[in-house]
Amino acid sequence: MTAQTPSLKQRGAASSASKAGRRRRFPWGTLVAGIVALAFVVAAVAPSLLAPGDPYALHLKDSLVSPNWDHPFGTDVQGRDLYTRVVHGAGLSLWIGVGATVVSMVTAVILGSLAALSERIPHVGRAVGALVNRIIEIQFAFPTLLLALLIVAITGPSATAQVFAVAIGTAPGYARMIRAQILKAMNSGYVEAAVTLGHPFSRVLFRHVLPNALRPFVGVIAMCIGQSIVWASSLAFLGLGVAPPNPEWGALLDAGRPYVVQAPWLTVIPGLVIVALAVTATALGRKLQDVLEKEETR
Repeated sequence: MTAQTPSLKQRGAASSASKAGRRRRFPWGTLVAGIVALAFVVAAVAPSLLAPGDPYALHLKDSLVSPNWDHPFGTDVQGRDLYTRVVHGAGLSLWIGVGATVVSMVTAVILGSLAALSERIPHVGRAVGALVNRIIEIQFAFPTLLLALLIVAITGPSATAQVFAVAIGTAPGYARMIRAQILKAMNSGYVEAAVTLGHPFSRVLFRHVLPNALRPFVGVIAMCIGQSIVWASSLAFLGLGVAPPNPEWGALLDAGRPYVVQAPWLTVIPGLVIVALAVTATALGRKLQDVLEKEETR
């Protein structure tokens, strides 16, 4: 009994330390990111709840007023409240980010799947794989921003053009990742077992290969939304986004560029909002990816 007493005390101390460690590891970062993400969603869905004013209302007597109690983000050259415009621009900015992410991921899944599974496609086989791989390589050879600039320059500046320009520019990288994940899944034990049992290839593909190969990309989607908004804002800052006076965040950056010295808040504040959204999406995406990886290892 005496020999066991220190061991019990050590176990109790270790248990207490473990509980204290769990208390110290409360996910404050994830909580803050969730609150910020919720605020962005509310701004996109119901902007009037956060900013009931008119984002297009002109008040020339209040031109270029610095941030104050009445105008938390200041005003632009035409006296429009910048806070109201940022909030009301969230809907279009998020639509561009989400739309570009959806188009990019769908394109990446199609290209990556064809590149990985080409040898199992009847009649065409390796020819399809070679063609798809060349398409990915050609897209991947162009810098993302340069390819997006080319597309927008051809189609003309608009929100739809931004969506497809960003999507086509970012899809090749994701396509390569998906191709690698599918090849890894195809060589796994559970797929070999399903093939040995005589299951049809289509059933193996849709019930085993694609779900397991695409599962890690659930977290990547959230990070892709933030990245897409940054790329779209870059295009708008270069004058290839939606036309003014639309309060889309990239358009706000472009509109404030001539007054960067006189009224720096016109570019700094929308830029910080874009950065906040990108950081929030990245934080939530990484957290979701960590959770999925932990579940996969169990």
